[in-house]
Amino acid sequence: MQFSVYQQSHIGGRKVNQDRMGYSFTRDALLLVLADGMGGHLRGEIAATIMLQTISKLFQKQATPYVKKPGRFLEEAFLAAHHEIHRYRAENSLPETPRTTVVACLIQHNTATWAHCGDSRLYWMRRGQVLGRTRDHSHIEHLIAQGLAKPSERATHPDRNKLYNCIGASSLPKIELASQAGLLPGDVLLLCSDGLWTMLPDEEIAHRLATQTIVRAVPDLIDMATTIAGATSDNTTALAIMWQGSPDVEAPSTASVDTATVISTRMLPEDLVSTTILSTLEPAAPHEADVFSEDEIEKAIAEIRGAIERSSQVLK
Repeated sequence: MQFSVYQQSHIGGRKVNQDRMGYSFTRDALLLVLADGMGGHLRGEIAATIMLQTISKLFQKQATPYVKKPGRFLEEAFLAAHHEIHRYRAENSLPETPRTTVVACLIQHNTATWAHCGDSRLYWMRRGQVLGRTRDHSHIEHLIAQGLAKPSERATHPDRNKLYNCIGASSLPKIELASQAGLLPGDVLLLCSDGLWTMLPDEEIAHRLATQTIVRAVPDLIDMATTIAGATSDNTTALAIMWQGSPDVEAPSTASVDTATVISTRMLPEDLVSTTILSTLEPAAPHEADVFSEDEIEKAIAEIRGAIERSSQVLK
């Protein structure tokens, strides 16, 4: 397989960057992951780091050279990370459990499978059209789906930051797994945190990635988002790949184009795994919790989940 990849993160107006991103690959499989530590909790950046480390380690064990059951792999990796975060809290006697949103995509045999918890997003694009996008696990997204709010309110609604699903909560995460998507040469996959998509409409994101290389589009999108948000901008992170075709047409090489990495895995040994994801936790940085307490966030999650379950019963 061959693909070009580029990733970038901006701390924005925050004291700590709680976003994490990375990718791992073998000869026949590529794993993309982006996690956004939740600012309402202590050490969200640790939760995001544990999420990436856990899924990367499992990928290195199971991708030999590809994962047999990609959907099950993603579900098991999310749950494993959830338990690892709780173990970290217990071992360090933290007053609350760090939490994170996550979106991950596994690509093999020209097919992409992705899963997410929370409001970190994946976009699948072809020739400037969005063919697929994850649906945020948020109160505002639920209101939009029920016709109780407008899509234009995503960036301004008072409940826009309320999530009912994440990794590290007291209850098990509800993992949303997408149907498999067949990729064609030129398809673009973008994983991004809410610091990006809350500031930019889907049409602008798709347009930039269709008319520029990913190495130019990703920085432009991040610059636009942080400029629009101003001094209070959130951490803004994006990881993008352009799929570049089948083994029949690829060249066995690794190159750099405009500082974007172009990777061809055709000549790699079956047992080799490459990764950009760190294997050890980074030192914990000083962190100031946001305005929501543990009890307030737990109550909000319970209320939103309850509302969704009730509305689902009515729709049936």
